[in-house]
Amino acid sequence: MEYNTARNHLIMKEYGRNVQRMIEYILTLKDREHRQQQVSAVIELMGILQPHLRNVEDFRHKLWDHLFLVSDFKLDVDSPYPIPTKETLRAKPDRLPYPKKHPRHRHFGKNLERVIDKALETENPEMKDGFVQVIGNYMKLAYGNWHKENVHDDAIRAELSGITQGKLQYYPTSGNANPAPVISLEPQFRAPGNTTAPTASAKRKQFQQNKYKQNNNNNKNKHNKYKNRNK
Repeated sequence: MEYNTARNHLIMKEYGRNVQRMIEYILTLKDREHRQQQVSAVIELMGILQPHLRNVEDFRHKLWDHLFLVSDFKLDVDSPYPIPTKETLRAKPDRLPYPKKHPRHRHFGKNLERVIDKALETENPEMKDGFVQVIGNYMKLAYGNWHKENVHDDAIRAELSGITQGKLQYYPTSGNANPAPVISLEPQFRAPGNTTAPTASAKRKQFQQNKYKQNNNNNKNKHNKYKNRNK
């Protein structure tokens, strides 16, 4: 009985042990024409074992590359594609030139510094105010993610003023130095003498009380109706 420990290394598990044995047998053939015929049959078998490669562009080219890879690039046959080598298939890709940037304020990131520079270069006051609002809102978000707590607008204003040396001023309600007053939209139904808007629970309680009073009045009117009829 043959154990896996006594077998050679399986180069490509996708094709199995039998395909590798066929390729090893082809390496022992001395007749080149016979070897070429056997290789063509093995290529067809590899295509049957890997049907998903049919949807891949140049799938036969890939099969031929796998054939030479399993044979350890020792197979001497004619290929319709350029014969690969160890250097071409196992070459390491070139190292990507990752940008190395060191932001001055790491908790804000480098992109915020770019937006700040863009805002400082903008001459249109309305567009600059829009930049300031976006920058301030993002700084509040970054502070919340960094410190896990809310931050006051005054802290954001002081921070942005310190970063830009007083050139950009953040106001949460408006981009102007004198922010517009906040308009409060209060509900029209309000209890007399109550200066605060009713809560949801108070509204529900008031509704139930009114409904209870209405039902009592209906019952009283019905009772009086039958009482007058019996007189």
